[in-house]
Amino acid sequence: MNTTILGYPRIGARRELKFATEDYWAGRADADALHRTGAELRADVWTSLRDAGLDAIPSNTFSFYDHMLDTSVLVDAVPERYRKLSGLDRYFAMARGVQDVPPLEMTKWFDTNYHYIVPEVGPGTRFRLADGAAAKPLAEFREARALGIETRPVLVGPLTYLLLAKAEEGAPKEFRPLDLLDGLVDVYSELLERLAGAGAKWVQLDEPALVADRKEEEIAALKRAYARLGRLTSRPRLMVATYFGTIGADALRVLAASRVEAVGLDFVAGPSNVDVLASVGGLPRKTLVAGVVDGRNVWRTDRRRAKATCASLLGLVDQLVVSTSCSLMHVPIDLDAETALEPGVKERLAFARQKVGEVVALGRALREDVPLPDDATAPPATVNREVRERLETLDGSQRGDRGARFEAQQEALGLPVLATTTIGSFPQTSEIRRARADRRAGRISEDVYIRVMKEEIARVIALQEDLGLDVLVHGEPERNDMVQYFAEQLDGYAATQHGWVQSYGSRYVRPPILHGDVARPRPMTVEWTTYAQSLTSKPVKGMLTGPVTMLAWSFVRDDQPLADTARQVALALRDEIADLEAAGIRVVQVDEPALRELLPLRDADRPAYLDWAVGAFRLATSGAADTTQIHTHMCYSEFGEIIGAIGALDADVTSVEAARSRMELVGDLRAAGYANGIGPGVYDIHSPRVPATEEIEENLRRALLAVEPGRLWVNPDCGLKTRAYPETEASLRNLVAAARRVRAELTG
Repeated sequence: MNTTILGYPRIGARRELKFATEDYWAGRADADALHRTGAELRADVWTSLRDAGLDAIPSNTFSFYDHMLDTSVLVDAVPERYRKLSGLDRYFAMARGVQDVPPLEMTKWFDTNYHYIVPEVGPGTRFRLADGAAAKPLAEFREARALGIETRPVLVGPLTYLLLAKAEEGAPKEFRPLDLLDGLVDVYSELLERLAGAGAKWVQLDEPALVADRKEEEIAALKRAYARLGRLTSRPRLMVATYFGTIGADALRVLAASRVEAVGLDFVAGPSNVDVLASVGGLPRKTLVAGVVDGRNVWRTDRRRAKATCASLLGLVDQLVVSTSCSLMHVPIDLDAETALEPGVKERLAFARQKVGEVVALGRALREDVPLPDDATAPPATVNREVRERLETLDGSQRGDRGARFEAQQEALGLPVLATTTIGSFPQTSEIRRARADRRAGRISEDVYIRVMKEEIARVIALQEDLGLDVLVHGEPERNDMVQYFAEQLDGYAATQHGWVQSYGSRYVRPPILHGDVARPRPMTVEWTTYAQSLTSKPVKGMLTGPVTMLAWSFVRDDQPLADTARQVALALRDEIADLEAAGIRVVQVDEPALRELLPLRDADRPAYLDWAVGAFRLATSGAADTTQIHTHMCYSEFGEIIGAIGALDADVTSVEAARSRMELVGDLRAAGYANGIGPGVYDIHSPRVPATEEIEENLRRALLAVEPGRLWVNPDCGLKTRAYPETEASLRNLVAAARRVRAELTG
């Protein structure tokens, strides 16, 4: 191996995977059509990587939904409730649920905005190689070989798989998924032997969990697993890939002493991997796969610096391979498709296709000692002196007393116990999307566009009045995405036309590019929100995206600390909240679903992050009056590590994802002393199923064990943008009915 990458986007240059899967779900296409699309996308990726000059090409990086879900299916970690289904129906039921069976949990993949389906295992789980000789990694290896392309199959490593798994409900408290390691390694051993028999020369085992803090028994499990895999008499050569940070020295010592032939380290997110590598004496008789091209951000690689990094590593390893820091699935596919980006921004960028070219060029430069151009000559980021001066003098971090705010808001809003609301967005119909597209293309005038949006807002307000919700939203029909919408109105951001990245399943986003100082030229939401408020006497929430999420779901400049950039975004939001208040809006929601997502993987790095993240939120919201109720929202993350930070945000109401985890977080928050309002999601919007009223009642009663009624809100667990109106209306009617039943019991 001379050059390689750890993975590539699987969605297709024109989002072919999204449309094919959604057609299958809607019954517009059969399984054969979906499989044909998958085969075409895989072939296109393999041939394009070969034609780009890459020396080693990965396979089994394609997925119809999620690679962790693929692994669960591969090793037959299928909970009993799904076994009445088969094939794709079972697969998608595990991801999305069906009417009578909820889906598996979903959460963030380390500190990225990609979501994975959480494996669910128990003491009775018995792993086996599903489909045997026809297992997915084998099938895709043979598929590529039939095209004349030799590939390196990629698997989620056994340790990472089990560390990210969850014990099934009812499992003994002492049970840990890692207890199942030996049985899982048996299956991996069988798969490796089958891959060797099929002709695979290398297999990549992804173990990103090794860049987080690991306990002694987990390191021992790593040693045991790879000792067994290394001793296999018939297997491909093994490459263990880590990414998203710096590997622990203990873990690297284990891999260095094992029989694996190659180790992948991330020198972008983990520059101190150089020091760790030196501290363990390097990797003699092994190959180092050096991740020197950033797989998570879109900035062009400084190839001279990357070459120097590689050259400094040559004395520590037997052989060096140039690679990306992680899979390229986290960046858009092709910069050449972007025709509207400002030249000063575009020339600083590289997407997946361009990053492959950077890897190939670096490999050639190292082999042939070819000089590289100085890539550090791109235009610098734009600077806004006014913003920087305001931030130097502004000290906004404290609101009034919590108790006084609670009483003032109760009097101002007059809400009932167990107040009902939604998270923000309502379904985005094809008519809404068509109107936005027609406006961009100039097919309709601005006046026509505004009329269409206002008609939708009026319909959403009327629907919520009919449903009986207590705090309403305007539905956000004018918003393409909760980050992109604001980025398009803020100085310092640029938007792409085709820069799609998978978030989960068929949900793709176009992260904006934050390339300079951030400033708000004018109000961004006031006109739409005040129009909605004019249609009802009930409070309508102003809807904003918080500073941390604006960073986490963007490609952010890397020339200044994240904390400084977050404060610039927070200042713009602070001004927006002031304008909403002046226009008569009494409830403002500042969403921070990515607060947990950016949490550093190492404990030692977390306090500094949480300090600036909480500070940015409070800078945005601390100017609000006591009578203005500030909400925030978080979803699909493991929140245990940030319970204290959630309280420190000092939002009056925090809504959280809780339906898939059966209200676990509510008890955690209460135990940590959280005393403000909380809205645990009482049903899962990422599934098309309609929850029964009784199911929602059960969730509410479970939440009431930890939260007093006056501070408990009733809401779905996320926005409703991706759902259809029939299921949305039915679900919300059941939500309101459940809240009224439980409210009547409480007041009675």
